[in-house]
Amino acid sequence: MAESDFDILDDRFRTLVKTAANVERIWTGGRWTEGAVYFPAMRSLLWSDIPNDRIMRWDECTGETGVFRGNHGHYTNGHTVDRQGRLVSCEHGTRRVTRTEHDGSITVLADSYDGRKLNSPNDVVVRSDGSIWFTDPAYGIDSDYEGFAAPQEQDGDFVFRLDPDSGRLTVVADDFQRPNGLAFSVDEQTLYIVDSGFSRYKDGNRHIRKFSVNADGSLSGGEVLMTCQTGIYDGFRLDTEGRIWTSAGTGVECYAPDGTLLGRIKLTERVANLVFGGPKRNRMFIAGTTSIYSVMLPVTGARTF
Repeated sequence: MAESDFDILDDRFRTLVKTAANVERIWTGGRWTEGAVYFPAMRSLLWSDIPNDRIMRWDECTGETGVFRGNHGHYTNGHTVDRQGRLVSCEHGTRRVTRTEHDGSITVLADSYDGRKLNSPNDVVVRSDGSIWFTDPAYGIDSDYEGFAAPQEQDGDFVFRLDPDSGRLTVVADDFQRPNGLAFSVDEQTLYIVDSGFSRYKDGNRHIRKFSVNADGSLSGGEVLMTCQTGIYDGFRLDTEGRIWTSAGTGVECYAPDGTLLGRIKLTERVANLVFGGPKRNRMFIAGTTSIYSVMLPVTGARTF
């Protein structure tokens, strides 16, 4: 029964899912899938298979999957699409944020701060003003599994903003144990950021914080909006009504804008990230540990490009 794919914890969730719609596995064979990103013009989904050092591509029209790029020592993690339709990627292996141009060439956007190498950029979003925001925990240098083991050169695990005009990199948050997924509200006045410190520290953080975005690009506030009870949050997205759909243990949890848990999409393996795609942005693609899943929903994902 498809209904078994969902936990309805609040009556409002009944209108956000179709219990007749199954969660489908559209690909398997990864070691740790992450960073799902959808390209409307190509009707294609890209994602990272980090330990295998490759980016995969799935064609929505044919259902075929192949390697988009791999075996270059990049160990990419999170991706997004910028306003010009270019792929922006976080790379653990090279410890940098890059942009793939329309001709296929790669531009390095950031690889150091204050004269020292970044840790291992993890997740990234682009605001409508062209600024690029990314998290920089040390997962990719902790071991050789998702990158290359190396000493940490930064003084912490920071959240950065890259100015689109000057190219200047600034720290916008420095009090995270392990900053991870991030996303803007629909009006871009709020930035939500995951702290997945629990993955590293016994009593570490496992919550999403909420910041106000100031006119000068700085952040203020930072209160905890919700705390994960089923593992840790990782990557997440918002729908057009401001609800947060986030990875949480072996599922995707949906929260009202005030942080109330409404319901859960259940899977059988740990979820890393998700993205809305399809022609109507109402098909959710979910990156699990070894596989990519999808489910059709009666909601529309917020535009991120």
